[in-house]
Amino acid sequence: MIVYAWRGEFTNAEINALHAEAFQTGVFDDWDWAAQLRRHSLGWVTARDGTLLVGFVNLITDGEVHAWIQDTMVAADHRHRGVGTALVMHATDAARNANCQFLHVDFDDHLRGFYFGACGFSPTNAGLIEL
Repeated sequence: MIVYAWRGEFTNAEINALHAEAFQTGVFDDWDWAAQLRRHSLGWVTARDGTLLVGFVNLITDGEVHAWIQDTMVAADHRHRGVGTALVMHATDAARNANCQFLHVDFDDHLRGFYFGACGFSPTNAGLIEL
């Protein structure tokens, strides 16, 4: 059974490993997620299967009416089971409870069905400069 927690506990080692798996990167051992989240996030949602961290999403805010979904991650062996959708739904509820009026997300094209279909986002125009 997957248990979701708003501002759930995690270690940097386990979230760095989940990030590496989810985004197919190396493990950034020096990335201090806890410090970063304390400085920049409204909160986050963790998903655990027993003691194993299998999902995570970050919710960033401007402190006013906007919030952003960032770093949606699900362990490979837990994908296509609704974990990502549940993470985003919990984050959506948290943004609503914080009186945010808009929830934004940006994503790669292959995730359109997930965010527009499963999560209920609407397409909008946006711009990006890759630095």
